[in-house]
Amino acid sequence: MDKKHSILIIEDHALTLFALKTSLSACNWADKIFEASNASDGFKILEENDIDLIVMDLGLPDIDGVEATKKIREKNKQVKIVILTSHCEKEEVLNCLEARINAYCTKDIKPDKLSRVIEEVLSGSMYFDSAVSDYVMQQTSKKDESKFDKISIKDCYNLTAQEKRVLILLSSGLSNSMIAKELNISVNTTKVHVCSILQKMNVEDRTQAAIKAIRENLIT
Repeated sequence: MDKKHSILIIEDHALTLFALKTSLSACNWADKIFEASNASDGFKILEENDIDLIVMDLGLPDIDGVEATKKIREKNKQVKIVILTSHCEKEEVLNCLEARINAYCTKDIKPDKLSRVIEEVLSGSMYFDSAVSDYVMQQTSKKDESKFDKISIKDCYNLTAQEKRVLILLSSGLSNSMIAKELNISVNTTKVHVCSILQKMNVEDRTQAAIKAIRENLIT
């Protein structure tokens, strides 16, 4: 990534804030790192500076992260918003989706993984932790499993033609055995394709691959 990006961290826990700032400052794509301990201060920083991405906690002392995201989106639809939280409740995850976040990470994520997630989000991708991916999948997957022949997938992530077919079926909720039957290939071959897809899309599991494909409008 050639361009340098300005990051705003909104986090009320001082130690977590310090650790995040230290970790992100070491990234070669990071320019200025701003910090705020509550949403109100974050709003002021956002108004006065050109911020590319916000890392935000949900449990803020003045306004919770969901409401803060909604307020930000009223004025700024371009800034990327990454939720970093210890909460994984379904209602909160879905509320965050409705508020139009770009990523949802739990606080046990490793620093190097978080930096990769942020880099991907800055490039236009979305990310949802595997702990909450089932909720997102239920909310976003609307494909009719009986219309696979009418569905296509955009050229992306250097997927082969067969991997694209597997991703389409995977995104519609089919198991490996069902995909194998649909494509007339073995289950082992299907597993190889799925592993390749996960690696190329830089996701942890098949659900995250499906979410990424659907949320990024790769499947048409």
